[in-house]
Amino acid sequence: MGSIWRRIFRSRRPKPRAGRTPPAATTPAPTAPAARAVLPLAAIRDRFQRFVLGLADSQTSEPDAAELATLRQLELLGSRFDMHSLPRLPTVLPQLLRALRNDNTGGGELARLIGRDPLMVGEVMRVTGSVHYRAAQPITSLQQAVVLLGQDGLRRVLTQHVMKPILQAHAGAFGHAAGERLWHHAERCAHACAWLGRHNHSDAFEAYLAGIVCHAGDGAVIRLLDRLGPADDAEPPSPGFLAGCAALAARLSLQVAQHWELPPRVVDALAERQAPPTPTASPLGNALAVADLLAMAQLLAAHECLAENPDLSENWPEVFAPNLVARCRQDLQRNFPAT
Repeated sequence: MGSIWRRIFRSRRPKPRAGRTPPAATTPAPTAPAARAVLPLAAIRDRFQRFVLGLADSQTSEPDAAELATLRQLELLGSRFDMHSLPRLPTVLPQLLRALRNDNTGGGELARLIGRDPLMVGEVMRVTGSVHYRAAQPITSLQQAVVLLGQDGLRRVLTQHVMKPILQAHAGAFGHAAGERLWHHAERCAHACAWLGRHNHSDAFEAYLAGIVCHAGDGAVIRLLDRLGPADDAEPPSPGFLAGCAALAARLSLQVAQHWELPPRVVDALAERQAPPTPTASPLGNALAVADLLAMAQLLAAHECLAENPDLSENWPEVFAPNLVARCRQDLQRNFPAT
């Protein structure tokens, strides 16, 4: 992958340190067949980041002095990051999102709002002209197209066809492959978050939107790393370093959501995403935190970065019943089969 991450962290096996003797090989102790190892959630996050960025595994766990210095530079750059440098949402989109939260909003009102943005008009008409939506009679007006799509279809068009290019643009030229992989996660995360949201009384569209934007800050971190320039003969980054980058990306994702004036419950959920789900957190925050990890695991398994899609259902019994999480995992597998 020709990204800045490859230039900063060359993906190769680290050389033995001078003056150190490699540990002697040992024979692992036999384990009972029923005792299947459960991959820790932190390991899933780390492996997901390496998949997105095309990085090899690290032989260390904690960041070294050079990585700590890089993290301090990133934090400084992140504190000065100009949100106005990010692509803006279409001016009409916040109003349209608010209108779509009201089931009583008519097709005429939705068509009027969409009609104020030519690119949005073109996308709605293109989608309704596709084979999937093709009607018996040709669609000749924007209002007909809006009625044909329905509110659910219109929400999907706005998130998938309007948000996707905006989110992918954040990573810049070096992050094209990473942007594609982050989008594949976003689709899964949005689907799982909406699925879980229906079972804990979250608004389905807000849950879908939260899943779409929850990693919006990752591309901004790639852009910040781009400004630091390449390192000399660097080894693959440690899990501790990647965890620091992820924490910064989560904070930037929250700032992006605030900058875009997304619904307050979506903003609150993004603020809670880094903490473990708890009964005192918001329903949408819990749904997003669980959906994020389910989507990571399913995507990694689909690309054979994991031996199998791990069963994470027992991890959050206080907020979601294990059988509910298991059903959500199965639903993701059905809707996003491995290719």
